[in-house]
Amino acid sequence: MKKQLFSFFYAFRGVWNAICTEAHLRFHLTAGFYVLLFSLFFEWNAAQYGIVIVLIAAVIAAELFNTAIENVCDLITKEKNTYIRIAKDISAAAVLIFAFAAVAVAVLFFGNAAAFVRMISFFADNPLPAALLLLSAICAVLFVAWGPRGFRKKIHKNR
Repeated sequence: MKKQLFSFFYAFRGVWNAICTEAHLRFHLTAGFYVLLFSLFFEWNAAQYGIVIVLIAAVIAAELFNTAIENVCDLITKEKNTYIRIAKDISAAAVLIFAFAAVAVAVLFFGNAAAFVRMISFFADNPLPAALLLLSAICAVLFVAWGPRGFRKKIHKNR
C-alpha cells in the first residue's frame, strides 16, 4: 500500500514539474477550465460532458508524453540529430491531433447561438460574475505566460 501511495506522489510531482516548466500544458489546462466553465451555459447531456472531459484529459496526457519524450531526447544529446528531431516532431504531432479533435468537438458542442446569447446576457446582467471572469482571464494569461515562477527555478536546480 505504501508503494502505491508513493506512486501517486510521484505522478503528482510529475504533473507539477510539467506545469512549472511547460507553457503549452498550462495553456491546455486553462483552455480546459474555460471550456468546462462556459459549458454551464449550454444544455449538454452526460455523454457530451464525458466526451469533453475525456478529450481534455487526452490533450493534457499527450502534452505530458510530449514533455517526457522531449526531456529524454534532451538528456541524450543537445546536438542536432535527425532521429531526435523526428521523435520530438512526432510527439508534438500527437498533441496537435488531440487538440484538433478537441477543437472540432468544441465547435460542434458550442454551436448553439441561443446559449451564447444566454451567456452574454448573464454576464451583462451580473457585473460581479463578469468582473470575476475578467479577473480570471487576466490570471489565466499570466499563468500561461509565466506559470509558478518560483518553483520553476527549484525544479531546474534539482535536475
